[in-house]
Amino acid sequence: MRQIHLREITRAVRDLSIEANTIANCDLRDALEKSVSKEVSPVGKAVLGQLLKNQDIAEASKLPICQDTGFTVVYLEIGMDVSFTGGTVKDAVDQGVREGYTEGFLRKSIIKNPLTSPVNTEDNTPSILHIDLVPGDKVQITLMPKGGGSENMSRIKMMKPSDGVPGVRDFILETVKLAGANPCPPIIVGVGVGGTFDYVAYMAKKSLLRKIGVRNSDPEIALMETNWLSDVNKLGIGPAGLGGKITALDLFIEVFPRHIATFPVAVNIQCNAARVKTRIV
Repeated sequence: MRQIHLREITRAVRDLSIEANTIANCDLRDALEKSVSKEVSPVGKAVLGQLLKNQDIAEASKLPICQDTGFTVVYLEIGMDVSFTGGTVKDAVDQGVREGYTEGFLRKSIIKNPLTSPVNTEDNTPSILHIDLVPGDKVQITLMPKGGGSENMSRIKMMKPSDGVPGVRDFILETVKLAGANPCPPIIVGVGVGGTFDYVAYMAKKSLLRKIGVRNSDPEIALMETNWLSDVNKLGIGPAGLGGKITALDLFIEVFPRHIATFPVAVNIQCNAARVKTRIV
C-alpha cells in the first residue's frame, strides 16, 4: 500500500488550476490551426487567428486564456493501492483550487448559496469533485475549468425510446443552433446517451476530457461522431458566431445502458478555450 500525503494532491491541483487557465493544450492548438485553412469565411479565418494569438499571449504572460476562469471541475482516478494521510480528499482538492486561483490571480466566480446567500466565496471553491477507484498505486488528477457561457448553453432531455438515433441527432443540432454565438464558437460538443437523469449529464461533460480527434471505441458510434460533427458545421454559425464553416472542432459521444422506458440525452457544450489538464501523483 502506497501512502500519499494529501498535501501532494493540493499542490498538484494548485498547479493544474493555473496551467489549465493559461496554457492551451496541443490538441486544441492543432485543431484551431487546421481550421484556419478549412474555414471559408474571411471573418472566420481572422477570428481563428485571433484565438491562436490570444493563446500565445496568455502562455507568454501567464494570463488567463479567457477572463471566465470557470467552475473548477476535478476528476480523480484513485488507485486502490493508495492510502491517504493528512486530512480528507475533498478538503485537499478545494485547498488546491483556493491556492491556485489566488496565486494565479484568476477570477473567482462561485456564488455561495444561490437561494439564501448569493455572495462570492472569494476563492473559487467549492470544486465539483468526481472520484473513480481504479487498479494501481497512483492518482490521476484531471482538472477542467468550465466557463459559465458554454455551461449555460448545455441541455438535457428525457426522450422517448421511440425517438431513437434520429431523435438524438436532432436534439444535438437543435441545442447547437439555439446556442448560436453564446458559447464562444468554435465549440466542442459533448454528448451523453443512456443511464439516468444525473448520470447522462455526467457522461456528456466527461466526454469533453477527450483529446480532439479521439473517437469512441465503438465504430458505429465513432461514425455518428464524425457525421454529426459535419452536420453541426453545416449550420453556418462559424467562429464567434459570425458565420462560416467551423462551428465545432469536435463532437464526442459517450453511452451507458438505459432503462427500457427511458432515453436520456445530454449535451454539454465546451467553449473554444477547452481547458483541461492532467497530472499523475
